[in-house]
Amino acid sequence: MAHGEVLEFEEYVRTRQDALLRSARRLVPDPVDAQDLLQTALVRTYGRWDGIADKRLADAYLRRVMINTRTEWWRARKLEEVPTEQLPDASVDDSTEQHADRALLMDIMKVLAPKQRSVVVLRHWEQMSTEETAAALGMSAGTVKSTLHRALARLREELERRACDENDELGVRVPEREERERCAA
Repeated sequence: MAHGEVLEFEEYVRTRQDALLRSARRLVPDPVDAQDLLQTALVRTYGRWDGIADKRLADAYLRRVMINTRTEWWRARKLEEVPTEQLPDASVDDSTEQHADRALLMDIMKVLAPKQRSVVVLRHWEQMSTEETAAALGMSAGTVKSTLHRALARLREELERRACDENDELGVRVPEREERERCAA
């Protein structure tokens, strides 16, 4: 790899390491494992850096390497089963509400225009800064801010509308005057 490409890779890692670490944290629950996963992915990507023609796709390439690496780790794990005379008490986390919230979020995101959806995802899901979002989408920081403001307002309206519809369907009477006026609007 040429010296210029090494410097380019180092600069890329320096600027994107926080976002990449957040992506790794979504893949593995342990923070130390997430750092190991990112380091392994960076080592694997370093050897192929000159083969990535469009460096704007480097994040996607690295995420794919992290996913593949995590899958390799999962397949290689050793199952440590220890036979015992008594079964341990098993506790099962009920994540029904979390899945319902996620499904609702994915559903209401459909009411947004594609540009608004992109801004919301990059700012709140990927936790990019306003400037990073602007650069990624090819728009000014002011446009990102105003688009995000309008998108969040639209999402709030949609949530309120659905809550009112749900109350109507269930026959729930909401005594607060403000609530009735909000639902009537």
